[in-house]
Amino acid sequence: MRFSGLGYWASHVSEFGYSHGVLRGAVGTIAVLLASVLLGCALHRVDRIRRLRFAPAAAAVALSGVGVVWLATN
Repeated sequence: MRFSGLGYWASHVSEFGYSHGVLRGAVGTIAVLLASVLLGCALHRVDRIRRLRFAPAAAAVALSGVGVVWLATN
């Protein structure tokens, strides 16, 4: 069941806006994920935000989701 979603995504990759090719889409997606990891690590270092346990992770997930959706619409 876990791989069925990946298979669906792979068969419909042209419908998600990655029209410039799979390589450019993969590079953009990796760049967005790397930026979200850096944001999460940077927010984890701030004392006021560190008190909120899930705030850095939530911000990183939100940034990656928004970034991938933005890539898919271009």
